[in-house]
Amino acid sequence: QGPLVESGGGSVQAGESLRLSCQASTYITNNVYAGWFRQAPGKEREAVAIVATTGSNTYYADSVKGRFTISQDNAKNAVYLQMNNLNPEDTAVYYCAASLYGGTWYSPAIYNAWGRGTQVTVSS
Repeated sequence: QGPLVESGGGSVQAGESLRLSCQASTYITNNVYAGWFRQAPGKEREAVAIVATTGSNTYYADSVKGRFTISQDNAKNAVYLQMNNLNPEDTAVYYCAASLYGGTWYSPAIYNAWGRGTQVTVSS
């Protein structure tokens, strides 16, 4: 696994949208899972949206279902997170992560590679 680089964070108003991108330096399909975690100040890192890179099963935190969509582009070795109808509770640093061997999709412990994170701030 190589580094993961996130982009697309920013500051928006409640109800607006953002699209995060994660660029991998190796084949994204080398990993069982790839996707997004977030960490707000004083809170634990939590899984937001994960994709099984072969087969394309997707998994979402209950708090983002119906608002966020994860997708992948194997030709570009990239994973994306479309975030719609953002609210202030979505404010956090968002991290891209990849897991070589799989396991419990929402557990940070199974992810071998992490990006540096991108800040998403949603104001009311």
